[in-house]
Amino acid sequence: MQAVGIVGLAVMGENLALNIERNGSPIAVYNRTYDRTAAFLAERARGKNVVGARTIAEFVAALAPPRRIIIMVKAGPPVDAVIAELQPHLAPGDIVVDAGNSHFTDTDRRLAALEATGIKFFGMGVSGGEEGALWGPSIMPGGDQATYRHLEPILTKIAAKADSGPCVTYVGARSSGHFVKMVHNGIEYGDMQLIAEAYDLMRHGLGLSPREIADTFAAWNEGELKSFLIEITARVVDFPDDKGTRKVLIDQILDSAGQKGTGKWTTTAALDLGIPIPTITAAVDARILSSLKVLRTQAAKTYRAPVAAVRSGKKAIVEQIRGALYAAKICSYAQGFHLLGRASEAFGYGVRLDEMARIWKGGCIIRAVFLDKIRQAFSRDPQLPNLLLDRDFARDIKARVAPWRATAALGVKLGIGLPATTASLAYFDSFRRARLPANLVQGQRDYFGAHTYERLDRPGVFHTNWSEPRPAAPGRAGVRARG
Repeated sequence: MQAVGIVGLAVMGENLALNIERNGSPIAVYNRTYDRTAAFLAERARGKNVVGARTIAEFVAALAPPRRIIIMVKAGPPVDAVIAELQPHLAPGDIVVDAGNSHFTDTDRRLAALEATGIKFFGMGVSGGEEGALWGPSIMPGGDQATYRHLEPILTKIAAKADSGPCVTYVGARSSGHFVKMVHNGIEYGDMQLIAEAYDLMRHGLGLSPREIADTFAAWNEGELKSFLIEITARVVDFPDDKGTRKVLIDQILDSAGQKGTGKWTTTAALDLGIPIPTITAAVDARILSSLKVLRTQAAKTYRAPVAAVRSGKKAIVEQIRGALYAAKICSYAQGFHLLGRASEAFGYGVRLDEMARIWKGGCIIRAVFLDKIRQAFSRDPQLPNLLLDRDFARDIKARVAPWRATAALGVKLGIGLPATTASLAYFDSFRRARLPANLVQGQRDYFGAHTYERLDRPGVFHTNWSEPRPAAPGRAGVRARG
Protein backbone atom coordinates (compact mmCIF):
# COMPACT_ATOMS: atom_id res chain seq x y z
CA MET A 1 0.00 0.00 0.00
CA GLN A 2 1.15 3.54 -0.75
CA ALA A 3 2.87 5.31 2.16
CA VAL A 4 1.32 8.25 4.00
CA GLY A 5 3.46 11.12 5.26
CA ILE A 6 3.14 12.79 8.67
CA VAL A 7 4.77 16.13 9.45
CA GLY A 8 4.92 16.95 13.16
CA LEU A 9 5.63 14.42 15.89
CA ALA A 10 4.04 15.85 18.99
CA VAL A 11 1.80 13.32 20.74
CA MET A 12 -1.12 13.79 18.32
CA GLY A 13 1.16 13.35 15.31
CA GLU A 14 2.83 10.27 16.74
CA ASN A 15 -0.50 8.69 17.65
CA LEU A 16 -2.05 9.35 14.27
CA ALA A 17 1.03 7.89 12.57
CA LEU A 18 0.78 4.73 14.68
CA ASN A 19 -2.95 4.47 13.94
CA ILE A 20 -2.33 4.67 10.19
CA GLU A 21 0.53 2.14 10.34
CA ARG A 22 -1.51 -0.25 12.45
CA ASN A 23 -4.22 -0.14 9.79
CA GLY A 24 -1.92 -1.26 7.00
CA SER A 25 -0.27 1.82 5.51
CA PRO A 26 3.50 2.42 5.61
CA ILE A 27 4.39 5.75 7.20
CA ALA A 28 7.06 8.35 6.49
CA VAL A 29 7.56 10.92 9.26
CA TYR A 30 9.33 14.24 9.53
CA ASN A 31 9.76 16.62 12.45
CA ARG A 32 11.47 20.00 12.50
CA THR A 33 13.98 18.64 15.04
CA TYR A 34 15.33 15.23 14.06
CA ASP A 35 15.97 14.28 17.69
CA ARG A 36 12.20 13.91 18.08
CA THR A 37 12.03 11.72 14.99
CA ALA A 38 14.89 9.54 16.22
CA ALA A 39 13.26 9.08 19.61
CA PHE A 40 9.96 8.10 17.97
CA LEU A 41 11.68 5.55 15.73
CA ALA A 42 13.62 4.07 18.62
CA GLU A 43 10.73 3.88 21.06
CA ARG A 44 7.10 3.92 19.96
CA ALA A 45 7.73 3.06 16.28
CA ARG A 46 10.31 0.33 16.89
CA GLY A 47 9.61 -2.67 14.62
CA LYS A 48 6.86 -0.87 12.73
CA ASN A 49 6.62 0.07 9.07
CA VAL A 50 7.79 3.64 9.67
CA VAL A 51 10.53 5.58 7.91
CA GLY A 52 12.02 8.70 9.46
CA ALA A 53 13.39 11.53 7.34
CA ARG A 54 16.06 14.07 8.28
CA THR A 55 15.04 16.61 5.62
CA ILE A 56 11.88 17.62 3.82
CA ALA A 57 13.39 16.53 0.51
CA GLU A 58 14.13 13.08 1.93
CA PHE A 59 10.62 12.94 3.42
CA VAL A 60 8.86 13.79 0.15
CA ALA A 61 11.08 11.35 -1.80
CA ALA A 62 9.84 8.54 0.45
CA LEU A 63 6.27 9.04 -0.83
CA ALA A 64 4.85 7.90 -4.18
CA PRO A 65 2.59 10.22 -6.20
CA PRO A 66 0.00 11.35 -5.61
CA ARG A 67 1.65 12.04 -2.28
CA ARG A 68 -0.60 12.14 0.78
CA ILE A 69 0.90 14.35 3.49
CA ILE A 70 -0.80 15.11 6.79
CA ILE A 71 0.43 18.15 8.74
CA MET A 72 0.15 17.79 12.52
CA VAL A 73 1.65 21.02 13.86
CA LYS A 74 0.31 23.93 15.89
CA ALA A 75 -2.24 26.09 14.08
CA GLY A 76 -1.17 29.45 12.67
CA PRO A 77 2.27 30.41 11.30
CA PRO A 78 3.75 26.90 11.86
CA VAL A 79 1.32 25.48 9.27
CA ASP A 80 2.33 28.15 6.75
CA ALA A 81 6.00 27.41 7.45
CA VAL A 82 5.54 23.69 6.78
CA ILE A 83 3.64 24.34 3.55
CA ALA A 84 6.37 26.73 2.36
CA GLU A 85 9.01 24.10 3.11
CA LEU A 86 7.05 21.33 1.36
CA GLN A 87 5.89 23.20 -1.74
CA PRO A 88 9.15 23.23 -3.77
CA HIS A 89 9.30 19.43 -3.54
CA LEU A 90 5.68 18.69 -4.47
CA ALA A 91 4.02 18.15 -7.84
CA PRO A 92 0.52 18.79 -9.21
CA GLY A 93 -1.91 16.26 -7.82
CA ASP A 94 -0.10 15.85 -4.51
CA ILE A 95 -2.36 16.20 -1.45
CA VAL A 96 -1.54 18.22 1.66
CA VAL A 97 -3.86 17.84 4.65
CA ASP A 98 -3.85 20.23 7.60
CA ALA A 99 -5.21 18.14 10.49
CA GLY A 100 -4.77 20.78 13.19
CA ASN A 101 -7.30 23.21 14.63
CA SER A 102 -6.73 25.91 12.03
CA HIS A 103 -9.11 28.81 11.60
CA PHE A 104 -11.27 28.19 8.55
CA THR A 105 -10.28 31.50 6.93
CA ASP A 106 -6.63 30.42 7.03
CA THR A 107 -7.64 27.18 5.32
CA ASP A 108 -9.38 29.09 2.52
CA ARG A 109 -6.31 31.31 2.10
CA ARG A 110 -3.95 28.33 1.89
CA LEU A 111 -6.22 26.47 -0.49
CA ALA A 112 -6.37 29.46 -2.84
CA ALA A 113 -2.59 29.88 -2.75
CA LEU A 114 -1.96 26.21 -3.61
CA GLU A 115 -4.73 25.87 -6.16
CA ALA A 116 -2.72 27.54 -8.93
CA THR A 117 0.12 25.04 -8.39
CA GLY A 118 -2.13 22.00 -8.81
CA ILE A 119 -1.45 20.87 -5.24
CA LYS A 120 -4.63 19.76 -3.50
CA PHE A 121 -5.19 21.13 0.00
CA PHE A 122 -7.55 19.76 2.65
CA GLY A 123 -8.55 21.19 6.01
CA MET A 124 -9.36 18.21 8.21
CA GLY A 125 -10.88 18.40 11.67
CA VAL A 126 -9.80 15.60 14.00
CA SER A 127 -11.56 15.11 17.33
CA GLY A 128 -10.88 12.66 20.11
CA GLY A 129 -7.68 13.89 21.70
CA GLU A 130 -4.57 11.75 22.04
CA GLU A 131 -6.47 8.49 22.58
CA GLY A 132 -8.73 9.17 19.62
CA ALA A 133 -5.78 9.86 17.34
CA LEU A 134 -4.27 6.52 18.32
CA TRP A 135 -7.33 4.26 18.36
CA GLY A 136 -9.91 6.03 16.21
CA PRO A 137 -10.97 9.69 16.07
CA SER A 138 -13.90 11.41 14.46
CA ILE A 139 -12.55 12.87 11.21
CA MET A 140 -13.94 15.85 9.26
CA PRO A 141 -12.13 16.37 5.91
CA GLY A 142 -13.07 19.24 3.62
CA GLY A 143 -11.67 20.03 0.19
CA ASP A 144 -11.91 18.86 -3.41
CA GLN A 145 -14.43 16.01 -3.59
CA ALA A 146 -12.76 14.21 -6.49
CA THR A 147 -9.43 14.22 -4.66
CA TYR A 148 -11.06 12.82 -1.52
CA ARG A 149 -11.05 9.34 -3.09
CA HIS A 150 -7.27 9.23 -2.51
CA LEU A 151 -7.81 9.87 1.21
CA GLU A 152 -11.01 7.95 1.83
CA PRO A 153 -9.61 4.39 2.12
CA ILE A 154 -7.11 5.20 4.85
CA LEU A 155 -9.36 7.66 6.71
CA THR A 156 -12.15 5.08 6.77
CA LYS A 157 -9.78 2.55 8.33
CA ILE A 158 -8.36 4.81 11.03
CA ALA A 159 -11.61 6.52 12.07
CA ALA A 160 -13.62 5.49 15.10
CA LYS A 161 -16.36 2.97 14.42
CA ALA A 162 -19.95 3.47 15.58
CA ASP A 163 -23.04 1.35 14.98
CA SER A 164 -23.83 3.59 11.99
CA GLY A 165 -20.39 3.16 10.38
CA PRO A 166 -16.93 4.76 10.39
CA CYS A 167 -16.89 8.22 11.96
CA VAL A 168 -15.62 9.99 8.86
CA THR A 169 -17.27 11.43 5.80
CA TYR A 170 -16.52 13.93 3.06
CA VAL A 171 -17.70 17.11 4.80
CA GLY A 172 -17.82 19.52 1.88
CA ALA A 173 -15.94 22.06 -0.20
CA ARG A 174 -12.99 24.26 0.75
CA SER A 175 -12.70 25.07 4.47
CA SER A 176 -15.79 23.12 5.52
CA GLY A 177 -13.78 20.54 7.48
CA HIS A 178 -12.21 23.13 9.75
CA PHE A 179 -15.45 25.10 10.06
CA VAL A 180 -17.31 21.98 11.16
CA LYS A 181 -14.55 21.12 13.65
CA MET A 182 -14.70 24.67 15.03
CA VAL A 183 -18.44 24.37 15.63
CA HIS A 184 -17.94 20.90 17.12
CA ASN A 185 -15.59 22.52 19.63
CA GLY A 186 -18.09 25.30 20.31
CA ILE A 187 -20.77 22.72 21.06
CA GLU A 188 -18.23 20.98 23.30
CA TYR A 189 -17.76 24.24 25.24
CA GLY A 190 -21.53 24.48 25.77
CA ASP A 191 -21.85 20.83 26.82
CA MET A 192 -19.05 21.08 29.35
CA GLN A 193 -20.40 24.29 30.88
CA LEU A 194 -23.93 22.90 31.18
CA ILE A 195 -22.58 19.82 32.96
CA ALA A 196 -20.43 22.00 35.23
CA GLU A 197 -23.49 24.04 36.19
CA ALA A 198 -25.44 20.90 37.06
CA TYR A 199 -22.49 19.83 39.21
CA ASP A 200 -22.32 23.27 40.86
CA LEU A 201 -26.00 23.18 41.82
CA MET A 202 -25.71 19.69 43.28
CA ARG A 203 -22.47 20.37 45.16
CA HIS A 204 -23.01 23.90 46.42
CA GLY A 205 -26.77 24.30 46.11
CA LEU A 206 -27.88 20.93 47.46
CA GLY A 207 -24.76 20.11 49.47
CA LEU A 208 -24.36 16.65 47.92
CA SER A 209 -21.11 14.78 48.49
CA PRO A 210 -18.72 14.00 45.63
CA ARG A 211 -19.73 10.34 45.91
CA GLU A 212 -23.43 11.20 45.64
CA ILE A 213 -22.77 13.41 42.62
CA ALA A 214 -20.63 10.74 40.96
CA ASP A 215 -23.43 8.21 41.45
CA THR A 216 -25.91 10.69 39.99
CA PHE A 217 -23.86 11.26 36.84
CA ALA A 218 -23.28 7.52 36.50
CA ALA A 219 -27.04 6.96 36.66
CA TRP A 220 -27.65 9.72 34.13
CA ASN A 221 -25.18 8.02 31.82
CA GLU A 222 -27.53 5.04 31.59
CA GLY A 223 -30.30 7.12 29.98
CA GLU A 224 -30.91 9.94 27.51
CA LEU A 225 -27.82 11.85 28.70
CA LYS A 226 -25.47 8.94 27.97
CA SER A 227 -22.30 10.47 26.55
CA PHE A 228 -18.54 10.57 26.87
CA LEU A 229 -18.63 13.84 28.83
CA ILE A 230 -21.20 12.57 31.34
CA GLU A 231 -19.21 9.34 31.68
CA ILE A 232 -15.93 11.06 32.48
CA THR A 233 -17.66 13.55 34.79
CA ALA A 234 -18.87 10.66 36.94
CA ARG A 235 -15.23 9.69 37.38
CA VAL A 236 -13.71 13.16 37.73
CA VAL A 237 -16.02 14.49 40.48
CA ASP A 238 -15.05 11.74 42.95
CA PHE A 239 -11.46 10.97 41.92
CA PRO A 240 -9.12 10.92 44.94
CA ASP A 241 -6.28 13.43 45.13
CA ASP A 242 -3.11 11.75 43.87
CA LYS A 243 -1.01 13.96 46.17
CA GLY A 244 -2.28 12.28 49.30
CA THR A 245 -4.47 15.04 50.80
CA ARG A 246 -7.35 12.59 51.46
CA LYS A 247 -9.63 14.91 49.52
CA VAL A 248 -11.12 14.57 46.07
CA LEU A 249 -8.78 15.89 43.40
CA ILE A 250 -11.35 18.22 41.84
CA ASP A 251 -11.42 20.28 45.07
CA GLN A 252 -7.67 20.90 44.73
CA ILE A 253 -7.84 22.09 41.10
CA LEU A 254 -7.74 25.85 40.50
CA ASP A 255 -11.15 27.02 39.29
CA SER A 256 -9.80 28.84 36.25
CA ALA A 257 -10.62 27.16 32.95
CA GLY A 258 -8.40 27.43 29.90
CA GLN A 259 -9.35 27.74 26.25
CA LYS A 260 -7.55 27.44 22.91
CA GLY A 261 -9.71 29.85 20.94
CA THR A 262 -12.10 27.61 19.00
CA GLY A 263 -15.02 28.54 21.24
CA LYS A 264 -14.34 32.23 20.66
CA TRP A 265 -13.98 31.58 16.91
CA THR A 266 -17.40 29.90 16.90
CA THR A 267 -18.99 32.90 18.59
CA THR A 268 -17.32 35.32 16.17
CA ALA A 269 -18.39 33.29 13.13
CA ALA A 270 -21.96 33.14 14.44
CA LEU A 271 -22.04 36.93 14.85
CA ASP A 272 -20.72 37.37 11.32
CA LEU A 273 -23.37 35.02 9.92
CA GLY A 274 -26.21 36.41 12.04
CA ILE A 275 -26.97 33.19 13.94
CA PRO A 276 -27.58 33.41 17.72
CA ILE A 277 -25.62 30.86 19.77
CA PRO A 278 -26.09 32.22 23.32
CA THR A 279 -25.36 28.94 25.11
CA ILE A 280 -21.99 28.53 23.43
CA THR A 281 -21.18 32.21 23.94
CA ALA A 282 -22.15 31.95 27.61
CA ALA A 283 -19.77 29.00 27.95
CA VAL A 284 -16.94 31.04 26.44
CA ASP A 285 -17.76 33.95 28.76
CA ALA A 286 -17.85 31.59 31.74
CA ARG A 287 -14.31 30.40 31.01
CA ILE A 288 -13.09 33.96 30.67
CA LEU A 289 -14.85 34.96 33.91
CA SER A 290 -13.31 31.97 35.68
CA SER A 291 -9.87 33.32 34.81
CA LEU A 292 -10.56 36.45 36.91
CA LYS A 293 -9.73 34.52 40.08
CA VAL A 294 -8.22 37.42 42.01
CA LEU A 295 -11.13 39.74 41.32
CA ARG A 296 -13.68 37.03 42.11
CA THR A 297 -11.98 36.31 45.40
CA GLN A 298 -12.18 39.99 46.31
CA ALA A 299 -15.85 40.17 45.31
CA ALA A 300 -16.67 37.07 47.37
CA LYS A 301 -15.66 39.00 50.51
CA THR A 302 -18.07 41.80 49.65
CA TYR A 303 -21.10 39.91 48.39
CA ARG A 304 -22.58 37.01 50.32
CA ALA A 305 -24.81 34.26 48.90
CA PRO A 306 -28.53 35.13 49.21
CA VAL A 307 -29.58 31.96 51.07
CA ALA A 308 -28.13 28.77 52.47
CA ALA A 309 -28.04 25.45 50.59
CA VAL A 310 -31.24 23.44 50.15
CA ARG A 311 -31.84 21.02 53.01
CA SER A 312 -34.85 18.96 51.91
CA GLY A 313 -36.40 17.52 48.76
CA LYS A 314 -33.00 16.97 47.21
CA LYS A 315 -33.95 13.85 45.24
CA ALA A 316 -36.73 15.67 43.41
CA ILE A 317 -34.46 18.63 42.69
CA VAL A 318 -31.77 16.37 41.26
CA GLU A 319 -34.39 15.01 38.87
CA GLN A 320 -35.30 18.58 37.92
CA ILE A 321 -31.65 19.32 37.19
CA ARG A 322 -31.46 16.25 34.95
CA GLY A 323 -34.42 17.46 32.90
CA ALA A 324 -32.99 20.98 32.71
CA LEU A 325 -29.62 19.68 31.54
CA TYR A 326 -31.22 17.68 28.73
CA ALA A 327 -33.44 20.55 27.57
CA ALA A 328 -30.56 23.04 27.69
CA LYS A 329 -28.41 20.58 25.76
CA ILE A 330 -31.04 20.39 23.00
CA CYS A 331 -30.92 24.17 22.65
CA SER A 332 -27.13 24.22 22.58
CA TYR A 333 -26.98 21.67 19.77
CA ALA A 334 -29.83 23.43 17.97
CA GLN A 335 -27.71 26.59 17.94
CA GLY A 336 -24.60 24.79 16.70
CA PHE A 337 -26.38 22.96 13.90
CA HIS A 338 -28.25 26.12 12.90
CA LEU A 339 -24.85 27.80 12.53
CA LEU A 340 -23.51 24.88 10.45
CA GLY A 341 -26.51 25.02 8.15
CA ARG A 342 -26.20 28.76 7.65
CA ALA A 343 -22.44 28.55 6.99
CA SER A 344 -22.94 25.74 4.48
CA GLU A 345 -25.43 27.89 2.63
CA ALA A 346 -23.38 31.10 2.82
CA PHE A 347 -20.05 29.51 1.84
CA GLY A 348 -21.32 26.84 -0.55
CA TYR A 349 -19.92 24.02 1.54
CA GLY A 350 -22.59 21.42 0.86
CA VAL A 351 -22.49 20.04 4.42
CA ARG A 352 -24.96 17.26 5.27
CA LEU A 353 -26.08 17.87 8.83
CA ASP A 354 -27.30 14.31 9.34
CA GLU A 355 -23.82 13.05 8.45
CA MET A 356 -22.20 15.45 10.91
CA ALA A 357 -24.36 14.01 13.69
CA ARG A 358 -23.45 10.49 12.54
CA ILE A 359 -19.67 10.96 12.49
CA TRP A 360 -19.75 12.59 15.94
CA LYS A 361 -21.26 9.43 17.46
CA GLY A 362 -17.84 7.87 18.03
CA GLY A 363 -14.27 8.98 18.68
CA CYS A 364 -14.96 12.64 19.40
CA ILE A 365 -15.39 14.45 22.70
CA ILE A 366 -19.12 15.15 22.23
CA ARG A 367 -20.00 11.58 21.27
CA ALA A 368 -23.40 10.71 22.72
CA VAL A 369 -26.51 8.62 22.07
CA PHE A 370 -28.30 11.96 21.75
CA LEU A 371 -26.68 12.42 18.33
CA ASP A 372 -28.79 9.59 16.92
CA LYS A 373 -31.91 11.71 17.43
CA ILE A 374 -30.22 14.64 15.68
CA ARG A 375 -29.24 12.43 12.74
CA GLN A 376 -32.81 11.14 12.49
CA ALA A 377 -34.21 14.68 12.60
CA PHE A 378 -32.07 15.84 9.67
CA SER A 379 -32.67 12.58 7.80
CA ARG A 380 -36.43 13.19 8.03
CA ASP A 381 -36.00 16.77 6.86
CA PRO A 382 -32.61 17.70 5.33
CA GLN A 383 -33.82 21.32 5.14
CA LEU A 384 -34.77 21.51 8.82
CA PRO A 385 -33.59 25.00 9.84
CA ASN A 386 -33.51 24.41 13.58
CA LEU A 387 -33.77 21.33 15.80
CA LEU A 388 -36.38 23.05 17.97
CA LEU A 389 -38.78 22.68 15.03
CA ASP A 390 -38.35 18.90 14.89
CA ARG A 391 -41.34 17.00 16.26
CA ASP A 392 -39.34 14.69 18.54
CA PHE A 393 -37.24 17.45 20.05
CA ALA A 394 -40.33 19.63 20.48
CA ARG A 395 -41.91 16.82 22.46
CA ASP A 396 -38.77 16.42 24.58
CA ILE A 397 -38.58 20.14 25.32
CA LYS A 398 -42.26 20.42 26.27
CA ALA A 399 -41.88 17.59 28.76
CA ARG A 400 -38.98 19.37 30.48
CA VAL A 401 -39.90 23.04 30.49
CA ALA A 402 -41.20 23.00 34.07
CA PRO A 403 -38.10 21.41 35.65
CA TRP A 404 -35.93 23.61 33.45
CA ARG A 405 -37.57 26.76 34.77
CA ALA A 406 -37.44 25.43 38.34
CA THR A 407 -33.73 24.74 38.00
CA ALA A 408 -33.02 28.22 36.61
CA ALA A 409 -35.08 29.76 39.42
CA LEU A 410 -33.21 27.73 42.02
CA GLY A 411 -29.89 29.04 40.74
CA VAL A 412 -31.20 32.61 41.00
CA LYS A 413 -32.55 31.99 44.50
CA LEU A 414 -29.29 30.49 45.74
CA GLY A 415 -27.05 33.00 44.00
CA ILE A 416 -25.40 30.31 41.89
CA GLY A 417 -24.76 31.55 38.37
CA LEU A 418 -26.02 29.24 35.62
CA PRO A 419 -24.99 31.21 32.54
CA ALA A 420 -25.32 28.44 29.95
CA THR A 421 -28.47 26.89 31.43
CA THR A 422 -30.28 30.23 31.57
CA ALA A 423 -28.93 31.27 28.15
CA SER A 424 -30.48 28.13 26.68
CA LEU A 425 -33.77 28.87 28.42
CA ALA A 426 -33.79 32.48 27.20
CA TYR A 427 -33.00 31.25 23.68
CA PHE A 428 -35.92 28.84 23.83
CA ASP A 429 -38.31 31.44 25.26
CA SER A 430 -37.36 33.96 22.56
CA PHE A 431 -37.37 31.41 19.73
CA ARG A 432 -40.88 30.19 20.60
CA ARG A 433 -42.45 33.68 20.60
CA ALA A 434 -44.04 35.02 17.43
CA ARG A 435 -43.51 38.59 18.60
CA LEU A 436 -40.52 40.03 20.46
CA PRO A 437 -39.85 43.56 21.82
CA ALA A 438 -37.55 44.31 18.89
CA ASN A 439 -40.30 46.63 17.65
CA LEU A 440 -39.38 48.96 20.53
CA VAL A 441 -35.70 48.68 19.65
CA GLN A 442 -36.51 49.63 16.07
CA GLY A 443 -38.51 52.63 17.28
CA GLN A 444 -35.63 53.75 19.48
CA ARG A 445 -33.15 53.35 16.61
CA ASP A 446 -35.35 55.34 14.29
CA TYR A 447 -35.73 58.07 16.92
CA PHE A 448 -32.03 58.71 17.55
CA GLY A 449 -30.53 57.66 14.24
CA ALA A 450 -33.26 57.70 11.56
CA HIS A 451 -32.52 54.01 10.93
CA THR A 452 -36.09 53.45 9.60
CA TYR A 453 -38.38 50.51 10.27
CA GLU A 454 -40.88 48.24 8.58
CA ARG A 455 -44.57 47.89 9.49
CA LEU A 456 -46.79 44.88 10.04
CA ASP A 457 -49.77 46.31 8.19
CA ARG A 458 -48.24 47.62 4.95
CA PRO A 459 -45.12 47.14 2.81
CA GLY A 460 -42.25 49.57 2.58
CA VAL A 461 -39.66 51.26 4.77
CA PHE A 462 -40.70 54.09 7.09
CA HIS A 463 -39.20 56.87 9.15
CA THR A 464 -40.97 58.97 11.74
CA ASN A 465 -39.99 62.37 13.09
CA TRP A 466 -40.52 61.29 16.70
CA SER A 467 -39.71 64.69 18.21
CA GLU A 468 -42.56 66.42 16.33
CA PRO A 469 -45.95 66.88 18.05
CA ARG A 470 -47.68 63.54 18.44
CA PRO A 471 -50.34 62.97 15.75
CA ALA A 472 -53.91 62.52 16.87
CA ALA A 473 -54.80 58.93 17.77
CA PRO A 474 -58.25 57.34 17.72
CA GLY A 475 -60.14 58.53 20.80
CA ARG A 476 -57.38 60.99 21.69
CA ALA A 477 -57.86 63.88 19.26
CA GLY A 478 -55.71 66.86 19.97
CA VAL A 479 -53.22 65.05 22.24
CA ARG A 480 -49.68 66.28 21.61
CA ALA A 481 -46.26 64.97 22.52
CA ARG A 482 -44.89 66.17 25.83
CA GLY A 483 -41.49 67.67 26.49
